[in-house]
Amino acid sequence: MGSRREVESIEAVIHRMFEDIIPFNRVIGLKIDSLDPKAPRLRFDMRPELVGNPVRQILHGGVISATLDVVGGLAIALASIAEKGAAATARQFPNIGTIDLRIDYLRPGRGQYFVATGRVVRLGGRVAVVHMELVNDAEEQIATGSAAYIIG
Repeated sequence: MGSRREVESIEAVIHRMFEDIIPFNRVIGLKIDSLDPKAPRLRFDMRPELVGNPVRQILHGGVISATLDVVGGLAIALASIAEKGAAATARQFPNIGTIDLRIDYLRPGRGQYFVATGRVVRLGGRVAVVHMELVNDAEEQIATGSAAYIIG
């Protein structure tokens, strides 16, 4: 993947991009939990602003969907970096756009915090496919997803 300095540099760029530069990620409160290229993870805390059902006090489905979409993009970015090398990617971060996104909501979104994991199933030259999951602090699976992304 490159020298330790290159790896640290690209990790700093990824942290900054996913946690600071993308405003929507800040709204949700997404933080990188792991930059493992085979299974990166994002984490966020439950907050009143993220509730979708005030009676049941559960996470909004749109927050679940958006988080799984973001972790899918993160998984592709890391897989692309691993494939191309950190030095090349530091100069040109891959553009990633969602083509298709499917979410299966399995349980109500209850928990103190949530962790989303993405795993690249196929990384092609222009299209990538990712499987994702969201679990709560008790490690109960809240939702799963699969998505196709264009890489350009």
